[in-house]
Amino acid sequence: MSAFDVQNFIDQRRIGLPQCLVLLLTTLAMFIDGFDIFMVGKIAPAIAGDFGTTPASMTIVFVLQQTGLAIGAFVISPLSDYYGRKRMLVIAFLIFGVLTTITVFSTSLMMVAILRGLSGLFLASVVPTTMALLAEFTPKRWRSLFIAIGIAGYSAGSAAGAAVALLVPHYGWESGFWLGGLMPLVMVPVLLLFLPESLTYRVGRDPSHPAIARTTRWMDRNLVLTGDERFVTAETGGKKVKAHVIDVFRDGRARTSTILFAACVLSMGNIALLAAWLPTFFQEMGGISIQRFAIVSMTAFIGGMIGTVTIGFLMDRIGATRLIPLYYIGIAATLILMGHVPFGTVGFVLLLVCWSFCQSGGQAGLNMLMTQIYPTALRSTGVGWAGGAGRIGGIIAPLFGGMALASSFTLEVTLAMI
Repeated sequence: MSAFDVQNFIDQRRIGLPQCLVLLLTTLAMFIDGFDIFMVGKIAPAIAGDFGTTPASMTIVFVLQQTGLAIGAFVISPLSDYYGRKRMLVIAFLIFGVLTTITVFSTSLMMVAILRGLSGLFLASVVPTTMALLAEFTPKRWRSLFIAIGIAGYSAGSAAGAAVALLVPHYGWESGFWLGGLMPLVMVPVLLLFLPESLTYRVGRDPSHPAIARTTRWMDRNLVLTGDERFVTAETGGKKVKAHVIDVFRDGRARTSTILFAACVLSMGNIALLAAWLPTFFQEMGGISIQRFAIVSMTAFIGGMIGTVTIGFLMDRIGATRLIPLYYIGIAATLILMGHVPFGTVGFVLLLVCWSFCQSGGQAGLNMLMTQIYPTALRSTGVGWAGGAGRIGGIIAPLFGGMALASSFTLEVTLAMI
């Protein structure tokens, strides 16, 4: 039997309909995930007000959501390395779509918090799974850019969540959960019908799987297969591969994984804190309504998109360890300045765009670095566990928001401390 190197086959392909279809579907998946995770923070004061309590009481909602995201990243994300990228993505969308829709009928703030925690278990697995699928389906020379575009979809979803605040005066806070629940449910049949499974994943799990030949023919209509091919990759050599989660720290990866996990704790903790509380900080400390903040903050989408896509381009040319720290220095500088520049001015808008550029670009850079470090058999696990570590930061950091409000900190002090 002749060896057919699937990874080499993928790397030699020109970008065509199959790659563009996978990019489109994974970008949509990340958009929905980003929208669902971050939209709660955009309408937090409205949710609290409807239940007759203060914005500071939303802390329990954010903490339980981040707890669910952390547990899901450690427990659910690795399952796609065992049961398949496509299968776990469909399961995740189905379950968190149902849970988010049910949240509309909550009778207490605690019920909202519990449902957000349960939703977080499955929301956490979307980014690691889609990033693994994109990395494994895209030619190496285009991989960073395609992953960057996919992550830009996540940033776009986060920005779109701000628009929910504009619906609140007319349709209530429930409108955000209707959108956040129905979008993934509509996406389920689309994924089932049109999203292919990762070729390199299939070869690693079962080199004789008949879907491998079908997918390769779909990717190249001119490809002639005799049926005697032995499908392999450089990682597997044609053998079945069964990785264990602890392998994230084996084979010389312990130091790198530890550094990446620590970076994610700080980065994602900061993102979770600001996503949960920034609109509320400006309302309670600066007298800016969440609707007015939503309108201005949507301009940040521009910076987030540019930051995400450009770091994908730059990482192929500049070392990640030199490039990524610059983005985090930019986050610190812009946050401090945003506390001193008048809201809504041209200077403030520019700072908001720069902050979003650095925040989205920095986290995207970390995510892309992970897909390069971990092999196929560990890719979703490695990215998921790094995300889980980051979610631990996301559990702890939002507690500062409630403390800052309860302590009557000024906006300038709060943003400088963040």
